[in-house]
Amino acid sequence: MAGGAGQSGTELLAFAQFLDSSPQPLVYGYGRRSLHELRAREFGRLEGTVYLDHAGATLFPQSQLTSFTKDLMENVYGNPHSQNSSSKLTHDTVEQVRYRILAHFHTSPEDYTVIFTAGSTAALKLVAEAFPWVPPGPESSGSHFCYLTDSHTSVVGMREVVAAMNITSIPVRPEDMWLAEEQDATAASDPDGQPLHLFCYPAQSNFSGTRYPLSWIEEVKSGRMCPMGGPGKWFVLLDAAAYVGTSPLDLSVHRADFVPLSFYKIFGFPTGLGALLVNSRSAPLLRKTYFGGGTAAAYLAEEDFYIPRESVAERFEDGTISFLDVIALKHGFDVLERLTGGMENIRQHTFTLAQYTYTALSTLRYPNGAPVVQIYSDSEFSSPEVQGPVISFNVLDDNGNIIGYSQVDKMASLHNIHVRTGCFCNTGACQRHLGISDEMVKKHLQAGHVCGDDVDLIDGQPTGSVRISFGYMSTLEDAQAFLRFIIATRLRPSHGQPLPLVTPGEAGALPAESEAQKAVPATRARRSPSLQEDASPDSRVWDNSPTTVDAVSLRPPLLETTRTQQTPSEKAAGIPDGGLGSHIVTNLFLYPIKSCAAFEVTGWPLGNQGLLYDRSWMVVNHNGVCLSQKQEPRLCLIQPFIDLQRRIMVIKAQGMEPIAVPLEENSKPAQICQSKVCADRVNTYDCGEKISSWLSKFFGRPYRLIRQSSDFQRNARKKRGKDQSARTTATLSLVNEAQYLLINRSSVLELQQQLSTRDENGKEELFPVNNLISRFRANIITNGTRAFEEEKWDEISVGSLHFQVLGPCHRCQMICIDQQTGQRNRNVFQKLSERGERKVNFGLYLMHTSLDLSSPCYLSVGSQIPKLKSWQASSHVSKLLNISKPHLKNH
Repeated sequence: MAGGAGQSGTELLAFAQFLDSSPQPLVYGYGRRSLHELRAREFGRLEGTVYLDHAGATLFPQSQLTSFTKDLMENVYGNPHSQNSSSKLTHDTVEQVRYRILAHFHTSPEDYTVIFTAGSTAALKLVAEAFPWVPPGPESSGSHFCYLTDSHTSVVGMREVVAAMNITSIPVRPEDMWLAEEQDATAASDPDGQPLHLFCYPAQSNFSGTRYPLSWIEEVKSGRMCPMGGPGKWFVLLDAAAYVGTSPLDLSVHRADFVPLSFYKIFGFPTGLGALLVNSRSAPLLRKTYFGGGTAAAYLAEEDFYIPRESVAERFEDGTISFLDVIALKHGFDVLERLTGGMENIRQHTFTLAQYTYTALSTLRYPNGAPVVQIYSDSEFSSPEVQGPVISFNVLDDNGNIIGYSQVDKMASLHNIHVRTGCFCNTGACQRHLGISDEMVKKHLQAGHVCGDDVDLIDGQPTGSVRISFGYMSTLEDAQAFLRFIIATRLRPSHGQPLPLVTPGEAGALPAESEAQKAVPATRARRSPSLQEDASPDSRVWDNSPTTVDAVSLRPPLLETTRTQQTPSEKAAGIPDGGLGSHIVTNLFLYPIKSCAAFEVTGWPLGNQGLLYDRSWMVVNHNGVCLSQKQEPRLCLIQPFIDLQRRIMVIKAQGMEPIAVPLEENSKPAQICQSKVCADRVNTYDCGEKISSWLSKFFGRPYRLIRQSSDFQRNARKKRGKDQSARTTATLSLVNEAQYLLINRSSVLELQQQLSTRDENGKEELFPVNNLISRFRANIITNGTRAFEEEKWDEISVGSLHFQVLGPCHRCQMICIDQQTGQRNRNVFQKLSERGERKVNFGLYLMHTSLDLSSPCYLSVGSQIPKLKSWQASSHVSKLLNISKPHLKNH
């Protein structure tokens, strides 16, 4: 944990004060090159966004793409394996890029060869397959593959390749290497002996940003420092992928045998292109088995005869390389040099930002003196030689308990701050820094946690952390916006006052006088008549009269006539059993278009996927990717109405003429397109150019409306509450997780109390209940039970209908979006996250247990809910259930 004398309160460390107190000179920016002008000119798309995941992928500048596109438009580049003039141009340009790469790393073609690969991972696999391993025999223990435990997954994965060759893999801890540095080298191995061994380590940890000594390369190769004892000659693979994005690497000094890297870490573009830099002394040892197009000098099809090309690069680059992407690298080098003046400037600039942020974070304290964050680092951020511009940490509460990284990530998203969470494909470093044993990793897997999910806490222990990282275009404003976010969410003012804003104009939220606010209508929809519980279909138990509404709002209000009267006892904590009234359904909603506005009804038929037409359509972007309010908050301003009599869906929005979409699929064969909803593949069809033009005009970008195909069945398998072995299959529409979502009005009222604020006169101001209810986008709203009593339910009946409780709805930051305006209020997510084992759950997922729909089934407002059956599972099993599958919001 970072130390230092902490300070409580919301004061942000002044940058000038930080610079003055630094024992070493620090550099911010690029001299006369204005960083703010650079950001505005090259990265205008970042306006209002704080991007802090440069270790994951840095961002490309606009001029790089402009220059590259101009090059492609003015030249003809053919396949470099041909002999025509366009192919010759490609070949010569690619060779020039090879020289440029070597010059960037201060070496030459005489000393290193550039082999283009699909990325650093492909480069690592190439070494694992081609290294001259010697299996153990009667007179030799054989080769050994050693790797630092603080290595990327792709390095550790090499052991599976070498295991197939009967080669032993040995993990080496950083502590062991540091200890070996201090020991006498008299017992060193013979650097010219046999067999041959390979040691892999990262120049920079992608978990913590620790920079390991480049001097290890020569120490290991010379035999003065060995990862393990025994005879043999050591070769060194330096994983430079994370390092070279923000630091120069001089291969004329640090002569590693193999250096894998990915170019998007340096330039942001192109992706899917990397290289393996091979030391010329080591290249002849590599053994090639497979040969592909362009790698053979000669071969016979009917005889086992093959002669590889003499050039190392040509021998190992199977098939046609991604030559246009290689040409793009030339423009990347040009622009990077022009914007920054070189990698040393980038190293100094990014380290200054990281050291400032580290210093500010490590001094933050709660009023009781407890630290706000726990930082995972092997350095004190003393210099860029030992630390990269990466900070890995977890947020703590004032009792020292870790707050899950998933919750921090969601809160950061509300402030439009982009971070990375988890273990970052580095399990070894994650275990070491977080104190996770091998047994715990296996236990977490048994509990349902896998790499990359959002299960952040198990039994109160973290499964990963939060990582921020800086790039060459990062600014002081980025660092301070992040620090203000931590201060605002952890050291916020008491008494329920609103949180301070992180940035003057947050991206994603609409400005105060936005078109979305102007779209809020002055009139409201007419009230719907209340209905009897046992009304028949002939008496129109559903409200299908949107076309008769005189003035339709963009999001119809929750109708007062369809809810039970609130009593003062409902608002109080600890309501007595007799003060809740009848347990009934007070509101019904369906959401015909996923993530668009609700359509409120007083009664509605059930289909085999949930409420009829609930989330049957969705809006996608030009790439066919499903959109939600997290990416496009204004979706809530699109108001669909289902008219069952006319068999159409009428879609309305402020400033737009209403448009109708048929409920029935067109009799003409529709082109089936595939999309994804929560990793599930779904078959859909496009609803046509007319509605696409309508949506595109409203949003100002090309969007389309698609509908789930009627002959496609999407199944969801869920575990039952009591019997863990029993499974029931439910068919789903375009919902995220389950057929139905239910919330309890009493729970909403309790949350309302937590969100209350006081005006300047001390008068309590309550968050509107109806506004809160609309944010949770539930299908069924009930009343008549204690707050959060629904969390104990196992099953529920509504009138004559029976539903199985599948589990809680794990909430995302969409609940912060006001469904009438599209604006965000971060307090809702913040308050909800403060209750209940740090999981932001609210509402229950339900599945209709009767799959026989031969006779009509209907849900209606006012339906009675009999006494409910509660969960019988132990709290321990409940926890396992909660993490066995992530619960998502039915957007």
